[in-house]
Amino acid sequence: MYRAPVSEIAHTLKHTIGLQNAIDEGRFEDLSDDLVDAILEEAGRFASDEVAPLSRSGDIEGTPLKDAKITMPKGWKKLYDDWVEGGWPALSGPTDYGGQGLPTMLAVATVEMWNSGSLAFGIGPTLTCGAVEAIHAHANDELKETYLDKLVSGEWMGTMNLTEPHAGSDLGTLRTRAEPTGDGSYRIYGQKIFITYGEHDLSENIIHLVLARLPDAPKGSRGLSLFLVPKFFVNEDGTIGGRNDVFCSGIEHKLGIHASPTCTMIYGDGFAGDQPGAIGWLVGEENRGLACMFTMMNNARLLVGIQGVAVAETACQQALSYAQERKQGRVADYDGEGMAPIIHHRDVQRNLLTMRALTNASRAINYACAHAIDLGHQSNGEKWRNRANLLTPLAKAFPTDIGVEVASIGLQIHGGMGFIEETGAAQLLRDARIAPIYEGTNGIQAIDLVTRKLPLDGGETIAEYISELREIVVGVEASNRPEFGDTAEQIATALDDLDACKDWLLDQLGNDGLENALAGATPFLRLMGLAAGGAYLAKSALLSDAENDHGRTALARFFAENMLGETIALRSTIMGGADSLIAAAKSALDAG
Repeated sequence: MYRAPVSEIAHTLKHTIGLQNAIDEGRFEDLSDDLVDAILEEAGRFASDEVAPLSRSGDIEGTPLKDAKITMPKGWKKLYDDWVEGGWPALSGPTDYGGQGLPTMLAVATVEMWNSGSLAFGIGPTLTCGAVEAIHAHANDELKETYLDKLVSGEWMGTMNLTEPHAGSDLGTLRTRAEPTGDGSYRIYGQKIFITYGEHDLSENIIHLVLARLPDAPKGSRGLSLFLVPKFFVNEDGTIGGRNDVFCSGIEHKLGIHASPTCTMIYGDGFAGDQPGAIGWLVGEENRGLACMFTMMNNARLLVGIQGVAVAETACQQALSYAQERKQGRVADYDGEGMAPIIHHRDVQRNLLTMRALTNASRAINYACAHAIDLGHQSNGEKWRNRANLLTPLAKAFPTDIGVEVASIGLQIHGGMGFIEETGAAQLLRDARIAPIYEGTNGIQAIDLVTRKLPLDGGETIAEYISELREIVVGVEASNRPEFGDTAEQIATALDDLDACKDWLLDQLGNDGLENALAGATPFLRLMGLAAGGAYLAKSALLSDAENDHGRTALARFFAENMLGETIALRSTIMGGADSLIAAAKSALDAG
């Protein structure tokens, strides 16, 4: 059973990433070290004792749909009510609408714990957080006053409606339409698919943010507008009113996250009232909906990235527990009688260390992005805003790839029992597999990183980031601690590979080499994740007291000496693999 690693989360937040320095400098008003510890401890207790026990039953029961209504698994309504009562949805919400205004990085740490307990539970509040950001940033005062208090508190939940049956990532081809009514509202008509928590019985109202096209709007993504469409109308006194013409017509039967309802939503079929059309209100300006939605999507991408860390953490704990109990074979250094627990076998040790190192590295990368977002919100925060933009695709893609990788290794450690559902290892792998897909596939994140984020500020943003990572290497060298082994040298080599590939990609982008850059995008994202992750593991070890190292130095050395060798192969692929990829695509795949 999952137990929240509160001390490791706190160490990563405060020391590896810099929350402690920010608190000491007074960057976060009224936030103290003691308050951070109290929040993390209570979040860890709730995730471990309340969320995690319902993960398995939720996976089995699913979310049945009948008469356009979804019933959530047994116990989930009380779980959600208790979560709301604990004030967790409001943690980082705007203070002018009932939120606590605490740093994003602290909220992300709690979101990790909810998702470690259950990915299917954790994804619902993630979308509500994004809806709050979009409405707060772009909606008019009337919409804010009507909806934000209840969304911030968690009494109502929010969704994001983008995808249509014919349009996945290509939003420019969306067909859902919005027609002005003349009174400031619009009637929405169309179908949306893959809508997470589009219908459920956890909250009394669901607030949908919907991309649609106005009459005479420009073609493509420039012609999209964003609309707020509530499940139930809201009376002037704030109470729930009549039903809007938006309904769930079906749910998907998925590989994983079975307790997260993934809905097909129908807008404007005339199910409610005499006149068809779901009533909605414009958020932001006409034909500027995509810019508004990106506010929500960027938030969601960070929080989906932490899902990868979350499932990896649970997989680590479960695999370690199994390896300590399962006995198989004989090992020379095992002092006990009979067969040894499989944790004594070198291959199992390698797998367990790989899982733990990748998980901790991914956590640090995700928290670093959240930290940049927080500092970017403050005055003179342009550097940090650029840093957040640079790290967002990395923080979404690298940890979610790692979540799948670690869950798969965890299943392998279980052997044949991992393939049996009762152990829970299979559920972790099934649940993990969606995270590299939704909120922008990881391939899209890699393209965004290389084509849009590397050129930020003429390449200075990533150059400065790499320079900061090199300072960690200097610190390891200066420590003169023999237990680090070749850690500094290996991380320095990985950063050299990252630097060289960064320069090569920027050169390609500036000299008609776009296709070459696209061919190297995904391996570049992996390289950057490994190099940054290795540096953060070393920093975590450097900032640990000798008596409270908790194996961090050994883990950093293992990662550096056993895993960072991959970066030289990635460098070769990035800088030399485009021609063979393009040629093979034309012949072996009949790409034409």
